[in-house]
Amino acid sequence: MNKTITKWLAGLAVLCAIGGVLPASAQDAPKPDTTAAVVTPVEAPATTALTPPASTASAADPAAAAPAPVPHKGDTTWMFIATVLVVLMTIPGLALFYGGLVRTKNMLSVLMQVFVVFALIIVLWCIYGYSLTFTAGNAVIGGFDRALLTGIFDPVKGTFAYAATFSKGVVIPEFIYVAFQGTFAAITCCLIVGAFAERIKFAAVIAFMVLWFTFGYLPIAHMVWFWTGPDAITDTATLATETAKAGWLFQKGALDFAGGTVVHINAAVAGLMGAILIGKRVGYGREAMAPHSLTMTMIGASLLWAGWFGFNAGSALEAGDIAALAFINTLLATACATLSWVFGEWITKGKPSMLGAASGAVAGLVAITPAAGFVGPMGGLVIGLLAGIICLWGVNGLKRLIGADDSLDVFGVHGLGGILGALLTGVFAAPSLGGQGIFDYVANKASAEYSIGGQVITQLTAVGTTILWSAVVSFIAYKLVDLVIGLRVPEEEEREGLDITSHGESAYHS
Repeated sequence: MNKTITKWLAGLAVLCAIGGVLPASAQDAPKPDTTAAVVTPVEAPATTALTPPASTASAADPAAAAPAPVPHKGDTTWMFIATVLVVLMTIPGLALFYGGLVRTKNMLSVLMQVFVVFALIIVLWCIYGYSLTFTAGNAVIGGFDRALLTGIFDPVKGTFAYAATFSKGVVIPEFIYVAFQGTFAAITCCLIVGAFAERIKFAAVIAFMVLWFTFGYLPIAHMVWFWTGPDAITDTATLATETAKAGWLFQKGALDFAGGTVVHINAAVAGLMGAILIGKRVGYGREAMAPHSLTMTMIGASLLWAGWFGFNAGSALEAGDIAALAFINTLLATACATLSWVFGEWITKGKPSMLGAASGAVAGLVAITPAAGFVGPMGGLVIGLLAGIICLWGVNGLKRLIGADDSLDVFGVHGLGGILGALLTGVFAAPSLGGQGIFDYVANKASAEYSIGGQVITQLTAVGTTILWSAVVSFIAYKLVDLVIGLRVPEEEEREGLDITSHGESAYHS
């Protein structure tokens, strides 16, 4: 008992020591009172010089200044719904999807890991995660202006702060923006659980998630998604000024509508690193490890599909045209990926399976995520069809090539699907292929220029940066946790099952 307490105290000391460097490395900057930085660049500003509109006199005329923006109740209502949908896709959606895929003796442990990790990340997000992601600092990490959610509500004045969207003069209450983005951070960490399921210590899961969330998720989210919003952009000079405040990959022009890099590739690399470092399950390759309940997995996949409409369409931050485009793409691409996986499996293995259908649906959801608000429906159709076939290969051929025991195929589906979707976003976002292109906030219309080759190179930069960053952070985090707590349960506990040995409960009783 004393040894266990000593390990926990030592672990806490390590976490505190590492966390203490954050204030020194982040460069805090003043932030406007009325708007917060926004995410998922539906209409990302170009980083090159643009032609100003014919008349800008009104912008300099105080008498013609626009009134302070007020949130539209329709947009706000949609963001409440979208946030609840993302919660639904995590708990119970992801939890049931993963739980059904493991053996009976580990069902409850997976449910517990997903449920508690979700709660943990929401707390950390509100304490410091939101601030470090969506306030100005430097190109890699934000500052502490919104730490503990300060500055959003003034109880003395009775005023609330608003978050900018992707339309000039359109805002939403910042609190719902905080909640919405918090669910993104939480599900990203929960996705990692599937890679090392059935063999990791519960304490190790918690410790790793604190480290990886802080040093893995937050910087990538800031680099890809942070900008100050469109309202201050009136000419080429203000475009350059505001773009210079954004995250590094946003400045490069990377497109990630709802999390292909930030969520799926990021989590998949962390999961794969864990599967490699923790090692294979006892009996892997020699004993049967079939899913114990495909019924649960099908229910979980269905909840994921339903909740993903909030994930993707909600990332438009408005109840408008772009949300509708993301909605239809999410519906169509997922259906296409389901069919392509099932028929691919039918051809190669002789029989279509329920597991294949559920996996195909998730692959389609992952692949369309970075592209949902940028590509046209036919682009979404192609992305879905390719995702089903490529991710089918990912969980079979690629998994054998890597040789790691990625328990629930997190990398094969989320990693490969996220990479595919991120790269194809650069292709199918082209207006010539039915996409939205790049929005010009100086001229206030879609830019006439779009280079598929140039955008794909930018997307490759974002993908490569995410893979490298997550791999390095994950490796260090796993090693620290292993040193202080230990990553893996003893062999006898693994054979008995984590439900009983880690939690003293069983998912089922005979």
